[in-house]
Amino acid sequence: MNRIFYLINKLVTLSIISLVIGVGIMLYGFFYYSYDLPDYEQLAEYNPPTVTRLYTIDDKLLEEYAAEHRLFVPINAIPKRVVNAFIAAEDKNFYSHAGVDVTSILRAIILNITHFGQKKSLVGGSTITQQVVKNFLLTKEKSLARKVKEAILSYRISQVYSKDRILELYLNQIYLGGRSYGVASAALNYFNKSIDELEIEEIAYLAALPKAPSNYDIEKNYDKAKIRRDWVLDRMGEEKFVPLDDIKAAQEKPIVFYKRKDLKDNVKAEFFAEAVRREISNLYGAKSLYEGGLVIKTTLDPKLQNFAQKAFLKGLQDYDRRHGYRGAIKNLESIDNWQNDLAKMAADLSIYDWKLAVILGIDKDKIKIGLQDDHEGSVAMSDFTWAKYNLKSPADLFKIGDVIYVEEIKKNNQDIYSLRQIPKVNGGLVAMEPKTGRILAMVGGFNPADSQFNRAIQAKRQPGSVFKPFVYLSALEKGYSPSSLILDGPIELSQGAGLPTWKPKNYTRDFLGLTTLRRGVEKSRNSMTVRLSLALGIKPIMEITKRFGIYKNPERNFSISLGAQETTLLDMTNAYAILVNEGKKVIPSLIESVEDRNGKIIFKRDKDICHACTMGEDGDLFNMVPPQIEHHAEKITDPATAYQMISILEGVVQRGTAPQAKILPGAVGGKTGTTNNSNDAWFIGFSPDIVVGTYVGYDQPKSLGDRETGNSVALPIFVAFMESYLKDKQHIPFNIPKGIKLVKVDVETGKETSRVGAGTIYEAFKTGVVIKDDVIDADLNQENEKAIKKNFGDDVDLNENDLDGLY
Repeated sequence: MNRIFYLINKLVTLSIISLVIGVGIMLYGFFYYSYDLPDYEQLAEYNPPTVTRLYTIDDKLLEEYAAEHRLFVPINAIPKRVVNAFIAAEDKNFYSHAGVDVTSILRAIILNITHFGQKKSLVGGSTITQQVVKNFLLTKEKSLARKVKEAILSYRISQVYSKDRILELYLNQIYLGGRSYGVASAALNYFNKSIDELEIEEIAYLAALPKAPSNYDIEKNYDKAKIRRDWVLDRMGEEKFVPLDDIKAAQEKPIVFYKRKDLKDNVKAEFFAEAVRREISNLYGAKSLYEGGLVIKTTLDPKLQNFAQKAFLKGLQDYDRRHGYRGAIKNLESIDNWQNDLAKMAADLSIYDWKLAVILGIDKDKIKIGLQDDHEGSVAMSDFTWAKYNLKSPADLFKIGDVIYVEEIKKNNQDIYSLRQIPKVNGGLVAMEPKTGRILAMVGGFNPADSQFNRAIQAKRQPGSVFKPFVYLSALEKGYSPSSLILDGPIELSQGAGLPTWKPKNYTRDFLGLTTLRRGVEKSRNSMTVRLSLALGIKPIMEITKRFGIYKNPERNFSISLGAQETTLLDMTNAYAILVNEGKKVIPSLIESVEDRNGKIIFKRDKDICHACTMGEDGDLFNMVPPQIEHHAEKITDPATAYQMISILEGVVQRGTAPQAKILPGAVGGKTGTTNNSNDAWFIGFSPDIVVGTYVGYDQPKSLGDRETGNSVALPIFVAFMESYLKDKQHIPFNIPKGIKLVKVDVETGKETSRVGAGTIYEAFKTGVVIKDDVIDADLNQENEKAIKKNFGDDVDLNENDLDGLY
């Protein structure tokens, strides 16, 4: 008996010693691993990387930028059933433990011992709090030291932060696969829903993902994903978060992703979005762009962008078709396996709504095609007669196995395919609001997938004759009137010793004699522009280009007056916007406003001050003062001069080089431009509330063709856009400012007349201004070198080979 007591005493003593040692080890470990732990107070200021979103002017989502696709949602905005699903799946005792669930840890230890030697993953038993610690404060290494630190920190933050705060951190930070961080992002990416729109079975699927998102991807492991989802539903039922009948009904439903449509399906504005991305990155840095959760309202109008896209693409294709078919993309040696061959090519060659097709058969009046989606169809000969002049048979153009582009079109309620070809030519289009500078639409090229180079704002091109109005505007500022006479006749200029004289000619190779300033612009006369430039001198012309923002550093070069110096489409279009804005400065803008992640406005385009725009304290509507907007736009030219040029540019449409635009309703003006050798074709046009500029040219400049001009290439794009824009729109005239008097004159002579009918117009004259009646008809063939030096200075470069093509 004594021996038994002795043994019991020994065991108790050893147990106490072991307990003391164990506690000592634990205390030592606690203090050892507590040293140099991360500062968990940083969780109080949780600013996770969140997605920056771009919106159109009417609040449609345009684009997103993110290092981690996360949409932060505060805990009080997360539905209770979403919270309950994650608690059921990940930590059922979340609200009762102090950061570490001892019961779960013991259960995990027993399961790991039971599964020892089996090919099963170890069970961790981590709580939601521990997962927060691991994701925010520690590395993901698998070690005892990390688990001890994790437990210590979990206990500590449970004493400092509320359970709701810990859940908020967890549900917004956790990675759920598919580039989705947090439940809100996952709901949008997987189901195209906000979290409060999710069904029970969809919530359960999201709650199944934290364990291993890639293992439960339904496209790779559907069965495993459904088993895991149904397990989560069972857990929700066991915890009585959801009635059992609802659980059973949810488990019978399949997992179906309703993935969010590509943003490009809604608004094709890749060039615009990229321009905004660059601007935001320059303003606030790449970190703010990709992690700052900015909300950017852009100036883009989706409706107008759609008009611009269609008009521009059609314009390029129409030009391209006039120059024939360049042949198939490639020819398949065999069509036995054409489906696989097309599938391999489709990923690299996809463009808009076009489809790759292979020619499977050739008939007398059509070709039979196989499409990249494995369907078969045909293209009627009438849909590719453009490809070859006087085409007799499809066999003259195609071979079996040719790979081509086709587009599905509707004819008589039938799906018909038409031959397509990617144009070699390119260009840009920009549409802006002249009163505000908002860029409403932008196209930077034919295919953004091919190149992100934005030709609307990045390409430097010669503007040609779209620059001419600013030479004539300089004359109007100096007292000339639209009726002032300028000689349109031969002119020779010396280029210096040993060089031939330069003899600028008109595009039409004729001369009109003494002609009004107005007609010089309307008919785009080169010799008149040269003669006027000599009379004015180069300094006013250089100055006006800087004032209107066309050139920041204009070259002291005679050819500047004929648009031979390079500028961008946006800068040139903005110069016209200043004219439409009655001579007041216009600042082009892509961005309406920027908000930070907390909703604070950190950028606003509109700097105008609104007086009396808020209701008084008494709320008396009847005693309110009418709101008044205080504008601070800088005056670039006087309103009367600006209106004179607007009136002249209306004449370009009515009587000049842009007759196609006469079909447009309402007040419309503009100017064609064709650069030397027809390398670029331009048109910049406007109505009272919009300015649209477009140019077409090869990226590596070369001739568009002898008969290709701004009139034939660029103007149709403008007309197509404006037809859509002006449809069902109230038409208003241009505002006639103070200081303008309208006088009926003969359109040819500019002389006042009482005659009624054709050949007369109402000309805009400035009141109270002594009109220069100089006739610019001096014979500049004689002593032209003295005239040039007097007006331009000794350092003027005249060495331009041929600018006769400017039109």
